[in-house]
Amino acid sequence: MAQHTEQAPQRTPRPPEPRRPAGPFAETDAERDERKAARESLRPLLHPQSVAVVGASRRPDSLGGAVLRNLVLGGFSGPVFPVNPRADVVMSIPAWKRLVDIPWPVDLAVVVVPAAVVPAVIEDAHSRGVRAVVVLTAGFAETGADGRARQDALLAQVRAAGMRMVGPNCLGVLDTDPATHLNATFTTATVRPGRVAMSSQSGALGVAILEQAAEYGIGFSSFVSVGNKADVSGNDLLLYWAEDERTELILLYLESFGNPRRFARIARRVARRKPILAVKSGRSAAGKRAASSHTASLASSEAGTDALFRQAGVIRTHTLEEMFEVAALLAHQPLPAGPRIGVLTNAGGPGILCADACEGDGLALPPLAEPTRRALAALLPSTASLLNPVDMIASAGPAEYERAVALLLDDPGLDALVVIHTPVQRADVPTVAQAIRRARLAATSGRSKPLLVCALPEATPLLAAPADAADDAETVPVYRFPESAARALARAWERRAWLQRPEGEVPLLSGFDAARARAICQRALSERSGGWLRADEVSQLLEAAGLPAVPTVLCRTADEAAAAAARVGWPVAVKLASDSLVHKTEWGGVQLALRDEAAVRAAFAAIASRLAAAGKLGELLGVTVQPMAGGGVELMLGLTHDPSLGPLIAFGLGGTALELFKDVVFRITPLTDRDASEMLAAPRGAPLLDGWRGQPAVDKAVLADMLLRVARLAEDVPEVAELDCNPVAAFPVGRGALVLDARVMVRGTG
Repeated sequence: MAQHTEQAPQRTPRPPEPRRPAGPFAETDAERDERKAARESLRPLLHPQSVAVVGASRRPDSLGGAVLRNLVLGGFSGPVFPVNPRADVVMSIPAWKRLVDIPWPVDLAVVVVPAAVVPAVIEDAHSRGVRAVVVLTAGFAETGADGRARQDALLAQVRAAGMRMVGPNCLGVLDTDPATHLNATFTTATVRPGRVAMSSQSGALGVAILEQAAEYGIGFSSFVSVGNKADVSGNDLLLYWAEDERTELILLYLESFGNPRRFARIARRVARRKPILAVKSGRSAAGKRAASSHTASLASSEAGTDALFRQAGVIRTHTLEEMFEVAALLAHQPLPAGPRIGVLTNAGGPGILCADACEGDGLALPPLAEPTRRALAALLPSTASLLNPVDMIASAGPAEYERAVALLLDDPGLDALVVIHTPVQRADVPTVAQAIRRARLAATSGRSKPLLVCALPEATPLLAAPADAADDAETVPVYRFPESAARALARAWERRAWLQRPEGEVPLLSGFDAARARAICQRALSERSGGWLRADEVSQLLEAAGLPAVPTVLCRTADEAAAAAARVGWPVAVKLASDSLVHKTEWGGVQLALRDEAAVRAAFAAIASRLAAAGKLGELLGVTVQPMAGGGVELMLGLTHDPSLGPLIAFGLGGTALELFKDVVFRITPLTDRDASEMLAAPRGAPLLDGWRGQPAVDKAVLADMLLRVARLAEDVPEVAELDCNPVAAFPVGRGALVLDARVMVRGTG
């Protein structure tokens, strides 16, 4: 039966992670009050003085019976009150018919009754002065529209009573604080006390998480299965755990975001103090959108979630296994100071696999310092490899491991060490484990570096973390495969790099006329209920936002086009203008470098003829005429709106390469100057911006400013549903950039 009476070991304080001064996302007075209120409101949930189990049962296979046993056998520090209308005694404890019959104060009520009965229980809880409830009962929003209505009514009832509620449809809550020893769950897992807090949106996965955590040496300060998160959400728990002295690491299993923008702001602050690891399920390919922009068709909730986590400093892992791998490192070892990794092995193959995985995930394996090489040469046989990875060959025993681990940890050119052991004889396992631990304790400067062990073929027997470890240096995470260790180190280095990066500012932008931009959109909404803006309206909107664009003239006839070309100057580009035909090149709708009036008239006729042949002539508004911009790197900028995440800002390679390579990155708003700079470096084609094969570098400062203006447009002019600037021609430094073509869709915000 689940218990957690074991005392958490006393640990040497770890050095604090680097922190940056407060930036634009610093906590406001209102947010500070919200954090304090959240912490106080959740105290009776995780640190109750007394607990009632409504639905406590004598049946050992029932949820109510399991919760009651966990509370009692887990050593809960206060009184436990079984509530069962058909029993006077449950588990040798006097039972009560209803909550209102209990003559003593009740802080927390755990509700395990049929869904139809839950509202009456909440009414009793209100009458009895209960401060928090955990509703394990299913049958609410997860079942469909009727269940959603029942859940909405339940939430209104809870809030009217001034209570906090976890669930419904959840596993429960637990907290290993020695002053509380609360296990209000129905799991049978044995939970080890520790410094990790976790929120899981899935009750079933919560059971598996608690059962598997011990294998990775992970102990919990608290665990909350939020279920349908009708009231208490991951955001509330982040605010609580940010101030919890017993919590050093936060894990989240998410199936959906309740308020992603609030999550981003809270997580960005909390992650400056404590690591946050998250698994977000529901990943899927971008949904198809009819007649939509490039930006919208390439965007997806997956891309938005990646952007949200990246900007907020949340470490995203794609599986629960990976989450545990990274958590085992972050819970027990310091962060690497850099990406330089040393690998020590007694078998060449696993060392090569680890090296490949490290380099594939952005880490480096540099040559060893010369003093380290000389010392290893004196220690190891001539057949050993003194490169990085260091292959001691199969004859290496405990003595070689102990000395080599200490040497590599103290190498000034390494930031972390992965030790791989493939036992030649099973009897070697415990002696090598002891040797690695002694080496860690004996290292001088290397004690501040993360040490990971990969044990083949099985991880557990080699270096299981001792339950009574008095120092983090004794608790070394062990991985079954080299790639797992490399992956965990890569995520740890990402965290260090995020902590070191300047937070950035959301700058003021001169020449940005939000009122004019909104007026253009509102006029289009008023005249024709929105949709795609006309070419002249797009030009006006770009001008209002301060986005540099090539002059564009909308022409309804060939005569107008010829006259406009003469005015703007030869050569010119003639492009299809349509409210509905998005991809101009598919209709032969882009004619470039036209040098005389005859060429312009021929281009107009060719575009009209092709549309007529396809039965699309009625969708032709005319053409736009632009002066040729002349060269430059073709890029794209854009924005779209994710239904749950809000505005997404896009940047990548443009022109026809956009659809071919889909080399686009996304970020959420608000966008800082640092975010904009990082976006420019993120696409695979980013080297083109810095000069490629003798070409000059482009004006990245102008591009960053343009990204910030697109983000500002998303924030200040919400009527802009989609913006697709493609291509954008980026020129050498000093010559700026120009939007060559753009499409804008507007939509009402009511």
